[in-house]
Amino acid sequence: MTEQTITPLIAPLGNADGILEEARVAHEKYLIRQQETDLEKAIECYVDAIKTNPTLSESYYRLASLLLIKGQISLDGALEQCKTALSLEPDNPNAHIYTGYFQCLNGNMEEAEKEFSLAISEAGKNSARPRLFLSKVLLNRIKSSHHSFKDVAKFLYYLLSGSVMIMWDCPSLKMFYKFLANDFSVFSYKALGETFEKMKLFPSALEAYSKGLEKTQQGNLFYQKMGDLSLECNDIDSSLECYKRAYELNPSDRDVLIKLATISQTYFPDNIDITIDYYNSLLEFGIDLDKIYYELGHLYLKKQDKIHAVSAFKLAAELNPENPYYNNSLAYAYVKAELYDDAIEYYQQAIKLNPDAEWTSIVCHALGAIYAEIKENYEAAEATFNAGMVLDPNNIDIQLSLGDLYMAQNDLDRAIKTYCDAISVDPLNFLTYAKTGLALWEKDYLEESIVAFHKSIELNPDFEISQNNLGVVYLDGFGDPKESINYFKRAIEINPNYTLAYFNVARAYQAIGDKSNAAEYYQMTLDLNKVTEELSEKDIRKRIFDLFE
Repeated sequence: MTEQTITPLIAPLGNADGILEEARVAHEKYLIRQQETDLEKAIECYVDAIKTNPTLSESYYRLASLLLIKGQISLDGALEQCKTALSLEPDNPNAHIYTGYFQCLNGNMEEAEKEFSLAISEAGKNSARPRLFLSKVLLNRIKSSHHSFKDVAKFLYYLLSGSVMIMWDCPSLKMFYKFLANDFSVFSYKALGETFEKMKLFPSALEAYSKGLEKTQQGNLFYQKMGDLSLECNDIDSSLECYKRAYELNPSDRDVLIKLATISQTYFPDNIDITIDYYNSLLEFGIDLDKIYYELGHLYLKKQDKIHAVSAFKLAAELNPENPYYNNSLAYAYVKAELYDDAIEYYQQAIKLNPDAEWTSIVCHALGAIYAEIKENYEAAEATFNAGMVLDPNNIDIQLSLGDLYMAQNDLDRAIKTYCDAISVDPLNFLTYAKTGLALWEKDYLEESIVAFHKSIELNPDFEISQNNLGVVYLDGFGDPKESINYFKRAIEINPNYTLAYFNVARAYQAIGDKSNAAEYYQMTLDLNKVTEELSEKDIRKRIFDLFE
């Protein structure tokens, strides 16, 4: 951040005292309530007071303390503002106190001691605060180096005298009373609301928090409590609204921001950009950055923003390279971006880390699919699928993919065996029977193929592929076109856009000599194929022509 400095300006005098008093009130509220809105208001008023009357020394050192809290100036910048204040009013004890405080933070204890001593001499009987500050400086000196009896005596003198004189320090007593009154009021309403919550009297708890908000104006705290309560009652909209108000009052409250991001991501999945903004704001705190980048990566994937997804996951993996989930997600993002070599590298890293056998088996499946479908490296794909099956013998999906790999290589025996192994693991999986039936059909085991397809349909009557394939067995295997038509039509009923089923029912009508129905279904196939592009248009037209040749 760039430093913000305030220098005296030549401006017409106006109601500077009124603006300064407004700044003091906002400053006091911030000290009590710790709400960002009060801090911003105080800064704005101090700046306005300086612009209106550049000779008001109080505006400079008080503004410096607030800008330091905001991180908008450094300690050297704060000391410069105090120097300006002292040049305007050298005898101002508060200016010396602030200067001494900033020197302490800067590690210049000797300079801090000088400033607090000057503040004591200038403040007289109201010097309780600089005496206590000076006693702290002396205590640090005693702790950090060899000290004399004089140092100890001096420390005790300023500590005891400051403690006694605080009773005559009206501004300090006033602030102490306000802090005490506010803390007691906050504690009372908070405790009452929590008691009602424990008793499951949620409306009463909400009312207690609302009254606490009204009486104390401690919005950040009570809006959070109301948000937590609304979330517990599953009133997501109210919860989100309360957290938003709490965040508006104090944007530096990381816990509220986390709640906003989590609720937005969980309950409002369409508000991706808003959720991304919340997570980007969380990055500014510099805490758990890898986790935040990980969540951002998933959000960018939902947006189909592949470049930002890869960048986010990569940052997460760089911050925590031993996290297998980050490596897996980065690999998946690379797949989406069609950067398959990079995907292979990070899938391999995730598998190597192997946090859980079942999870790693799924990663092996993803990696094997790249080898098989993209790289056409069947040997690597088979090895990877087998490794996944060793990790999790119950992973049906990886067994089916291994069977598909054998089918692609026309190794029907191994394909059938693999599919049958999958059936033994999960005998109620309709897809395993469908794939087994196809492999048996390719092997010319017609009876066995019929049994497998019937079982697949029994388990899932709405799986159109099994309906169609069973029809093909009856039509082309057993030469029974009438029986096949029922299955083709059922497949079309399930999926009206199933081009191949229209084509097959046309073939069946052609086989029984029903040229009219055959032509009708070939024409429907032709029309639908213009959209799906599953079949050769030339072949379909030739079949229509052959009907009436």
